Amino acid sequence: MVRDAAADVVVIGSGMGGSTFAWGLAQRGIDVLVLERGHRLPREPENTSAEAVFVHRRYKPHDTWYAEDGTPFAPGVHYVVGGNTKVYGSSLPRLRERDFEETAYPSGISPAWPFSYADLEPFYGMAERLYNVHGTTAEFEPWRSTPYPYPALEHEPYVAETLRRLREQGVHPTTTAMGVDLRPGGACIRCGTCDGFPCRWDAKSDAEVCALDPAVATGRVRLVTGAYVDRLETDASGRIVRAVGHLDGEPLEVTGDTFALAAGAANSAALLLRSGVANSSGLIGKRYMVHNNTHIAAIDPRRPNDVIFQKTACVNDFYDDMGDGYPGGTLQLIGKVQASMMKTHVTRAPLSLLKPMAARSMEWLVMTEDTPDAANRIRIDDQGRLRVSWQRTNYDRHEMLLAKARELLRAAGYVAVFEQRFDISMNSHMCGTAVAGEDPSASVVDAHCRSHDIENLYVVDSSFFPSSGAQNPALTIAANALRVAEQVPA
Repeated sequence: MVRDAAADVVVIGSGMGGSTFAWGLAQRGIDVLVLERGHRLPREPENTSAEAVFVHRRYKPHDTWYAEDGTPFAPGVHYVVGGNTKVYGSSLPRLRERDFEETAYPSGISPAWPFSYADLEPFYGMAERLYNVHGTTAEFEPWRSTPYPYPALEHEPYVAETLRRLREQGVHPTTTAMGVDLRPGGACIRCGTCDGFPCRWDAKSDAEVCALDPAVATGRVRLVTGAYVDRLETDASGRIVRAVGHLDGEPLEVTGDTFALAAGAANSAALLLRSGVANSSGLIGKRYMVHNNTHIAAIDPRRPNDVIFQKTACVNDFYDDMGDGYPGGTLQLIGKVQASMMKTHVTRAPLSLLKPMAARSMEWLVMTEDTPDAANRIRIDDQGRLRVSWQRTNYDRHEMLLAKARELLRAAGYVAVFEQRFDISMNSHMCGTAVAGEDPSASVVDAHCRSHDIENLYVVDSSFFPSSGAQNPALTIAANALRVAEQVPA
């Protein structure tokens, strides 16, 4: 087993950013070593078991984070090859042009990015091809120079009927951009255990299957699993020269010419804070963002929901304007929820009650932007524990969109609408803890995600996001990783 290693580029983390970045570097013939703290997630029958995945948390790490008041919680992260993409819902939309520009809300500012949508657009197309994205150009989408690689997924009859009822309310539901291997001869079988589950058939467009494994196959990328990096060390000139940690309990030391962080917005920030580097701005860990998200279960007792693959539609009518001149967000179908999954939230309800509810429910995600606030942050406490300070921001917009979603669904025949608002532990879509910008005093990395302080250090996960927008971030992470991979010195 390798204890000491070296590479031209050392990538820490194998999620969407790290794996896509490694793939991009491999295309240029650069020698890459990817360090992943976890191991490969097994393909096994439990992949499709709601009880194993959601009730027994089979694939979640034994990791504890702490709220600022000291309350412990289990974070919504996965330490496996491919990172959170192994269980994500495969929704791969682009951010909108406006998301890259400064946007004023009644209760905050969403700042501009140091590059534009036009700068990233060619790489969006590359990422869509790499991740087999299915979709169709529709209203409320940004312009594109290339078509979707594959046609949009068809709506099943129950979904199609609901969308017809929503159109009668004056909105314009459309298809969701999805990353699944539903090409001719592809591995996807359109099962009911996609969103939130690992894919037993490797048909989900996750970072391991679509980017990392092909990168390793080139012979230019090596992967070391079980490799936890505790700190980065610099030489007298201030360059990073080694990553130090442990490999399955044994000491690990890795040297390289260039280092790239892709451990996720919380853990990349934590690594930099433990290392005491790249923080002349004082912003590492600050401006932590997670989308304002709420799961909705809408129930129509007269219509059993026989859908298998539910996540095919979204409503973006309110993305740029809630009717008052300010942006709102998006409504997205999510995967069909089973009774045992409901019970993880409504723990006192008997399964005998939840089963008929689940059989007649349709599930949506209501997503709006949270704006950056320096008080929302990741830090390491005196005991070396990861602490999260987080208060919701821009939440008035979320309340407005939730109200609109309830109104639309009730008019479409759903007599009951139940909500699960995301709390501090449901921290999907984390971003913003090593923000990109042109001013070194007001940002951590530059427009190409290279540290202002350290010339051979890059950040290629969602830590660099100056703002969060209100779309799933995975495709933007991938597109940016491809963009940055072109800038790294060979």
